[in-house]
Amino acid sequence: MSNEKVYSLEEIKKYLESKLPKWYFENGWIRRKYKTSGWKGTLMVINTIGHLSEAAWHHPDLSASYAFVIVKLQNHAAKGITDKDFLLAEKIESVINWNPALEDNALDGTPDDPRFKYIKYD
Repeated sequence: MSNEKVYSLEEIKKYLESKLPKWYFENGWIRRKYKTSGWKGTLMVINTIGHLSEAAWHHPDLSASYAFVIVKLQNHAAKGITDKDFLLAEKIESVINWNPALEDNALDGTPDDPRFKYIKYD
């Protein structure tokens, strides 16, 4: 049994609203759907989430289809949502939604061309 703090429904909703507005709570999990432009993008998102999750040693459930990935996080040992879930969700969100074209730097970002687009930014 884990000694980690398990957040209440109210605390979860407040946290998601303030820090992870594209995520939602449903059936004991915090969740997010990432839309991609097709299979290549879906695999890139899955591999990115896989790397982050393995590095964090906290593993989400993933569902994938041709043009989307659904991420579900819950701390199984604690039987609820803990800081591990929120922190990994924040890391996933920041990496998957990183768009260098919106920043003032030398990186161009993916060209605005359907041949190269792989993720649909919110």
